Amino acid sequence: MPAKEKVIVKNVNVPGYSSRVDAEKYEAMRKVLLKVVPKSPQGITQKELFKAILPHLPTELWPGGEKSGWWAKTVQLDLEAKGVIQRDSSAKPLRWRLA
Repeated sequence: MPAKEKVIVKNVNVPGYSSRVDAEKYEAMRKVLLKVVPKSPQGITQKELFKAILPHLPTELWPGGEKSGWWAKTVQLDLEAKGVIQRDSSAKPLRWRLA
């Protein structure tokens, strides 16, 4: 069985830190996040985000949504580190929107 392709992800909360994750799952979750995270200033909370991704997840990668929260958070932090998603830390709870 060939090794799965990996992609390097960053974490906006830990500058200089990166890790390697499954490229297929990363790309699938990235597409879902770009579809559900709004560009509007009101953004989306983490709780809303975790609920919003569920209908868009490929079931072969996340049967029953299993581990989708971890993947959503990992990809969200990476996209935030890359400037694709912005955090509104003045809002409580925190909210995110497309940059």
